[in-house]
Amino acid sequence: MTKVSTGERKYPFRVVMSLGLASVLAFLSGCGAAEQAAGTGQAENGKTKEKQAVSVPVKDYTFDTAGNMFAYAEFELSGEPMVEALGLDLDVLDPAKVDKPSVFDYTAGIESYEYSEEAMYEVVEKSGLGLHLVNAPVIKRLAQQAGKKENELLAQRFVELADTVGYAPEEITRNMYPTFIEYSKGDPHYIQPVDTGKYADGENGTYIPKYQVDFASLRWNREKMDKTLTPAAYGATFLKQALWAGDFLGGTHKKDTDEELEAKTSTDDKDPNIRLGVSSVDGMQGMILAEQMWNKASYIRDSLFYNSQTGKFEKATGTAYDPKKQLVYLPHAVMVTENGDKEYTNAQALSVKDPRSILKDQWLMLWPAAEFFGMTDQREANSNTNPAFRAVYDGKPFPAAPKQNVDSRTDNDVAGNDPFSVNRDILLQVFKNIEVMHWNGKEGVFVTEHDGKQQGQHMDTFDAGYTLESLRIFQRAIDGLPVGYASGDDAKGLGTEEGKASLAMIRKQADFLIANMMDESGLVANGWTIGKGKDPEAPTLMAQTGAIRGLTAAFLATKDEKYRDAARKIYVAMDKKMWDPEAKAYKTSGDKYEYDAFTAGAVSGAFRMAIASLHNVASDKEKLPELERKTVISRYVDFYDRVIDGPALDQGMQVSEFWDTGDFYKEGDKSGNTDGDNVPQIQAGHGQHGIAPVLVPVEVKKGN
Repeated sequence: MTKVSTGERKYPFRVVMSLGLASVLAFLSGCGAAEQAAGTGQAENGKTKEKQAVSVPVKDYTFDTAGNMFAYAEFELSGEPMVEALGLDLDVLDPAKVDKPSVFDYTAGIESYEYSEEAMYEVVEKSGLGLHLVNAPVIKRLAQQAGKKENELLAQRFVELADTVGYAPEEITRNMYPTFIEYSKGDPHYIQPVDTGKYADGENGTYIPKYQVDFASLRWNREKMDKTLTPAAYGATFLKQALWAGDFLGGTHKKDTDEELEAKTSTDDKDPNIRLGVSSVDGMQGMILAEQMWNKASYIRDSLFYNSQTGKFEKATGTAYDPKKQLVYLPHAVMVTENGDKEYTNAQALSVKDPRSILKDQWLMLWPAAEFFGMTDQREANSNTNPAFRAVYDGKPFPAAPKQNVDSRTDNDVAGNDPFSVNRDILLQVFKNIEVMHWNGKEGVFVTEHDGKQQGQHMDTFDAGYTLESLRIFQRAIDGLPVGYASGDDAKGLGTEEGKASLAMIRKQADFLIANMMDESGLVANGWTIGKGKDPEAPTLMAQTGAIRGLTAAFLATKDEKYRDAARKIYVAMDKKMWDPEAKAYKTSGDKYEYDAFTAGAVSGAFRMAIASLHNVASDKEKLPELERKTVISRYVDFYDRVIDGPALDQGMQVSEFWDTGDFYKEGDKSGNTDGDNVPQIQAGHGQHGIAPVLVPVEVKKGN
């Protein structure tokens, strides 16, 4: 994470002001507070602009929350964590030094990683794409208990969180819009001019723009938001929050020097010079994400589960839930009627728009709930929980779980409103519903939907594959193994019944993919209909990437080499049959190159699987040219350059950026693109007032 001086003082990227109700809802700016706003100003020339024979025009500007947050989760994992695992010293990364120390290192460690972080903050802190945290269930309950107004309680809560990470509470960003639940779609164009005026001087002619310390000019149009709650959308956002919070709160630091420390015990922070979080600013952002996740999980558990028999919402009960008696699950679409308060928007009413259970919704809830479970896990039998996480959930700043909920029994569990108990209820209920509503044990497949009464008959290869990865993370979390960036680490697990059931389903679905879905070339079919067989359409890129992800997950979970061998075969077939060296992209279907956020994220995930797990190693009997690591890395770089960044300022999926990926603000520079690449600053492209740094659908076209 980059920290940059602004003259003699290191600005913490916030406005210094007294804490009051006007500023309570404005905490950290984008970049997770890990970086400061102005850089050295010595950015090297960006990627050479040249006349392209290939164009990548935007198809439309609809922001799909589920697709974007899923894609950026894959971008995050394909960023710093990946290059660090390959041996890169992260301290050498600098957004001002474009394409250094190598194009791949910069693309992964800066662009992929930071794009993923910024987009999350656009959704959960800046845009207003959802319901306001001041109306969240935990905040409401605590306010009632304290006899305070909700905004006063939230102000107090932020002060408490700041103290635990050694962060000065008077340093606070104005006009934040923190969400506790997010809508499914929106228009990412800003509705007013972005305030790029100078807030503070930087170095070498750079400066901190005002919008980095005041989010008022970064709102999206509420009238163009699809005010629907879908589990895939709020679940994928939950996933982003869990991954970043795990990074930010996974260590401690010295209060006087901000030096990061590895937590030794859960009581390290009793030392007056040790604070939670890997740094004060990262820790503060991590605490805000943790606060949002606690409130989100509380709202989901208490308000969004649906009983298809009664047609009413019911509270999830977790360990006590028996889906064989009645199904209580997360429906595909819940419509929100807002209360009309544009500043602190809340739901006036909820109504079920689509009562089906959709597999994509369920795995995109299982995965983040498992990640959050790994953070909040206080079970006595689990010795693998990071002590830094235990310190966060020991009563201060977040309540500890009741003793009954962390012992070795489940028959004595009690209802709890602490983060662990709330999230555990969601995690177990979603898992049980996947097992009963979407798992066809006889066939060995996960079906895509359940109407509330009976299972469907179709398996989608992409969703089945990612369900395997979500189950892998679930199995690790429930068995007490590390998750997050450490989800590949070995450790001794608890051997729970749920973990065993997960592994059994992983094996059986993976075996089905190998036995029934691959053709002679190695490509997999797009899906399977029970009683009919494989989908007849030509194999798509989504199917290949989903199968690669799922079979690699099966290999990582079981250590059975046959799954790795199958994933390698599919990757090679995909590369041979679908990669176009002129387009520098994979064909997505037939001869088309149409990319949405889900597709981009899946490609990023497939590249990471190839680089980390599927590449040629000494023990492989056959060394496949397509799986030479340098070849995969070249594909990664070409794909990001062509499809994500695009060949021109008005093209490519990533529609804007700012200083943390090299586009610093400089005195007298009105270009809107100071790093000279093909991604404009947020105020400079794709609309009258600019556009948020997110992904939009594109099509790669040759011969233009």
